[in-house]
Amino acid sequence: MLFTVSDVTDAVAAAIPDRTLIIQGDRRFTYAEVVTRANRLAAYLHAQGLGVHTERDQLAGHEVGQDLVGIYAYNGPEFVESLLGAFRARVAPFNVNYRYVKAELQYLLNDAGASALIYHAAFAPTLAEVLPDLPNLKVLIQIADGSGHELLPGAVDYETIVTTDVPPPPVTPSPDDLYVLYTGGTTGMPKGVLWRQHDIFMASFGGRNAMTGEPAQSAQEIVDRASAAGEMRMMILPPLMHGAAQWGVMTGINNGQTIVFAQEVEGFNAKEIVETIAREKIAIATVVGDAMARPLVTAIEEAMADGSHDPTSLVIVANGGALFTPAVKGRLVAALPNAMVIDGVGSSETGAQMSHVSTKANVSSGTFTAGPATRIVSEDFSALLAPGHEGNGWLAQEGYVPLGYKGDAAKTAKTFPVIDGIRYAVPGDRARLLEGGTVELLGRDSVTINSGGEKIFAEEVESAIASHPAVVDVVVAGRPSERWGNEVVAVVALADGAEADAAELIKHAAESIARYKLPKAVVFRPTIVRSPAGKADYRWAKEQALQD
Repeated sequence: MLFTVSDVTDAVAAAIPDRTLIIQGDRRFTYAEVVTRANRLAAYLHAQGLGVHTERDQLAGHEVGQDLVGIYAYNGPEFVESLLGAFRARVAPFNVNYRYVKAELQYLLNDAGASALIYHAAFAPTLAEVLPDLPNLKVLIQIADGSGHELLPGAVDYETIVTTDVPPPPVTPSPDDLYVLYTGGTTGMPKGVLWRQHDIFMASFGGRNAMTGEPAQSAQEIVDRASAAGEMRMMILPPLMHGAAQWGVMTGINNGQTIVFAQEVEGFNAKEIVETIAREKIAIATVVGDAMARPLVTAIEEAMADGSHDPTSLVIVANGGALFTPAVKGRLVAALPNAMVIDGVGSSETGAQMSHVSTKANVSSGTFTAGPATRIVSEDFSALLAPGHEGNGWLAQEGYVPLGYKGDAAKTAKTFPVIDGIRYAVPGDRARLLEGGTVELLGRDSVTINSGGEKIFAEEVESAIASHPAVVDVVVAGRPSERWGNEVVAVVALADGAEADAAELIKHAAESIARYKLPKAVVFRPTIVRSPAGKADYRWAKEQALQD
C-alpha cells in the first residue's frame, strides 16, 4: 500500500478525536481540532488556485509540478496545521529558517519558487523587504503573535482562515505529492530536497514499526497502533524549521502521542522547559546535541536538588543533528536513573537511519545500530562494503530515498548514485561498517580537515575537547598552514566562571584522540554560533580560526 499523510492523519484523528494532540502553554488542541483547522487551511490554499500542475510521472527527479508554500514560523500548532493543510491541498510545504536576514530569505524563496508563505507577524518587516523581488509569491497568510505588526498588504489572517467553517478541498492527495525539506546550509547554500510523501512517510514519519522496522501495510495498522498507545507526551525542543523536529511531530501523530512545545519560542529557556516537563508529565524530549542538552541537564539537576519541580516522568531523551557528549549524557542519567538517551542519525537526504542507546549502565557515543536500509558504500561509489572492511566508506541509504534536489540535476545524480541497479542516498558522511554489523560514524566529509596527509574529522576533535569540565561548547575548523597544508583549530566557549587555557585543553584532548588530530591552536569566544536547532555553523568557525 502507498500512503499519503492526509489519509493516515484523517484516519488517526477519526479514531482518537478527543485525544490532545498539541499543547503549548495554555493552548490545547485535540486531534480532531487540528485536522479540522488544517483542512480549512487546505481549502483556502486550493481556493487561491494552488495545487498540482504537472503530475509526478511526467517529471524528472529534480523537477517540481506543484505549488510550494513556505512555513516561516516558530514552533506551535500553526506550524503543524500548515504542514497538514499543505499536504491536504496537494501543495508542497517547505521550511524557512526564521533567522535568515534579507539576502538569505530572498535567495531561499526565489530558489523554492514559492507561491505562498505562512509566516508569523514578527517576521513581517523582513518579509516586506524582499516581497518586491518575489513576483511569484501570490498568497500571504500572517499568524498573529502579539508582535504588533499589522497585516502586510494582501495578506490574510491565519486564524480567520482556520476558524471559517468550510469543507476540505475537492482534491485527492497522491503518494507522489511532494514534501520539500531545505538543508541547513551550514557548509554551503541551502538546497531543496524533494521527497515523495510515501517515501518520507516510511523513512521518517512513523510509517515503519519502531521495533521491527517493517513498513506498515495499511492505514488501519497505524490507527490501531495509535489508538492503543495512550496519551504519551513528547516535547519537541528544536525548531520545526528543521527536518528532525518535523519528523518527531509526524511520528508522534502516527503513534497517537501528544506533542508539547515550549512557550518561549525564541531562544532556549531550560528552566521553563523543566517546569513544563514536570507539569505536563513529559515522557520524551527531543534535543540537538550539547547546545540544548547541557543547559537542560543543568536545569534538571537544579530542580532535583531544590525540589522545585519533579521531571522524573522524562524517560527518553532523543538526540539528533549534533554531538551529545558522553559527559553530558552521564550527568543526565545520574540525575534521572530511569532515563535513556537515544542518539539518532539521519539527514535531509536520507531520513532516519541509525540509533544508539545510552543508559545509566552504559553511556557512550560513536557507534550505531544500523537501520534496515542503512548501507556503507565504497570510496569510489562502486560497491557496498562488508562488515570489517578496510578504510573508510560512505554512509548510505537505500529504499525510501528522495527524488533529488530541486532544480539541480547534476547534484541529484552525484548524491543519489545507482550502484548495481539500486539507487542510494549518499549525502556525505564518512563511516565504517564494523564486525557484527554496527556502524562507526566518523563525520561529515565537507568539514573534514586534511592535515599533513591525514583526514581529521571535526566531530571527533570536538568530542575530545567538549569532555573537559570547563568547556560549555566547542566547534572545530581548519585553516591554512605552511607546514601541514591545513591545521586543526578549536573554537571554544568556556562555562561561566571556568578557567582553562589552550595547553590544558589540548592536553585533555590527547587522552582520547591521536596526537596528529590535536588542535594546533585554540580560539576562545564568549559563545559559539549555532543554528537555532543547535547545529554547528562551520563557516563561522572557519572565520574565527582565520582571525586568530
